[in-house]
Amino acid sequence: MGSLRFPLQRTARSGRVRVACYDVDRCLSRALESPLEPLNPSQDDHPHVPGPSLWPVGFAIGIVVLLVGIIISWWVAGLGALVALVFAFLWVRDLTTGTGLAEAPAVEPESAATAAAAARADGHEDESYATEDRYPRSTFLELSTIGVGAVIGGIVTLPVLGFMIGPAFLKQGVKDTDIGPLNDYPEGKFVVATFRVQPSQGEVSARSAFVRNNGQLNGQPSFTIISNHCAHLGCPVQPNGPLDVKGTKQFGDVRLVPTVSIAGFGCPCHGGQYDTEGNRTAGPPVRALDRYSFSIKNGRLFVGAPFSVSHVDGTGANAQIHKWTYAFPGEHVDGLESWLYPIQPPH
Repeated sequence: MGSLRFPLQRTARSGRVRVACYDVDRCLSRALESPLEPLNPSQDDHPHVPGPSLWPVGFAIGIVVLLVGIIISWWVAGLGALVALVFAFLWVRDLTTGTGLAEAPAVEPESAATAAAAARADGHEDESYATEDRYPRSTFLELSTIGVGAVIGGIVTLPVLGFMIGPAFLKQGVKDTDIGPLNDYPEGKFVVATFRVQPSQGEVSARSAFVRNNGQLNGQPSFTIISNHCAHLGCPVQPNGPLDVKGTKQFGDVRLVPTVSIAGFGCPCHGGQYDTEGNRTAGPPVRALDRYSFSIKNGRLFVGAPFSVSHVDGTGANAQIHKWTYAFPGEHVDGLESWLYPIQPPH
């Protein structure tokens, strides 16, 4: 019968050398003569298993804050990333405590002479292969599986997040829109201006605003540009007065319709009423009408980004506008009620 050959091995925890047996009969006889060593299943067969921990919960909260911060504010995103990193470190430290990753097992030092003597005793002096277990195989497989799963999860998740969140930060912002020369806006009268904020998108980007030339303020032209979106539910607000349809001017995507005289603005949907400064006077709206910023370039009027207004004190060029960040219709912008609404996404 042929002999089976095995290499010389060294156990990681005991430091003893196991000499390979090349003769099955001889190995069996030696095994019967030597006493059996007691096993320690608590050390070799049961690797460290961490108990319940709150670190994964903190890590998940940090990831959620990070994703929300990417939408609303980079400061919030940075805070979420910091929280996720801290809890990830604590989680990994807890997983590796008590395993071979945290500390190497103590191995009894053994000289090469001792190993060679053991090999000669078995009759195979030239066969002296030895291996050492740094940590249990189960721990290695567990961590390898977690690592591969994390890589696969990242490969699958990152493109999805990119398609979901990326467009919110691409080509954002409101470009100034040219709505005609200053001469088309008579002083003291409102003109209904219809324009497109994104001409390439067609009618879907059309907006209307009530524009009034207030005259000079500190040597500079002053304008009031009020949005026609009702502060209740966003319905189109109409002037409370006749329009001079015959005086309509059209150039490009911009149409200007002068008013004869108006006593404010009204919403035909739910009866909201506003004065000539956009302040709510009756009905369900919760604040004044929104306004547009403006600029003047080469004698032409440009409409900029919209902003919300809680109320306006005074009239015309001397009006004091209580300005706030742009909010959706129906949302309070001041007082305790404003805390009941979510943070607005970037516009």
